[in-house]
Amino acid sequence: MALLPKKVLVIDDDPFFLKVLTDAFSDGGFTVFNANDGIEGVKVYLEQLPDAIISDLVMPRMGGVSTCMEISRIAGDSPPVIVLLTSMFQEVPHEHDVPEMGAKVHIPKSTRPVDIVIIVEQFLERTKYLPG
Repeated sequence: MALLPKKVLVIDDDPFFLKVLTDAFSDGGFTVFNANDGIEGVKVYLEQLPDAIISDLVMPRMGGVSTCMEISRIAGDSPPVIVLLTSMFQEVPHEHDVPEMGAKVHIPKSTRPVDIVIIVEQFLERTKYLPG
């Protein structure tokens, strides 16, 4: 029996980053959904229930922090892997024990797209072994 491809939602108001990340996740075997801002992102989340969400930090209408927090609230005890992508810091990608700014994982936009895919794959693999 074949496994269904993992679903990822990419939320970014920058068409370039949206395309680059969409292509990277598609090439990685993911089913990819897109949204141009947080309001659209929450709507797509409710419709598709993706396994992972990659959200830009600064967007019009609803920014990344509000978007991530709203999706976490809606998801309840079964949250997707939520990644906040930002150009506001240049640190290495890092995980927080408790979600910070709505996401447990923060990744700078300067990170190579293929590396973002690998990080998300690792988090999704790890969630298979968590209790609950």
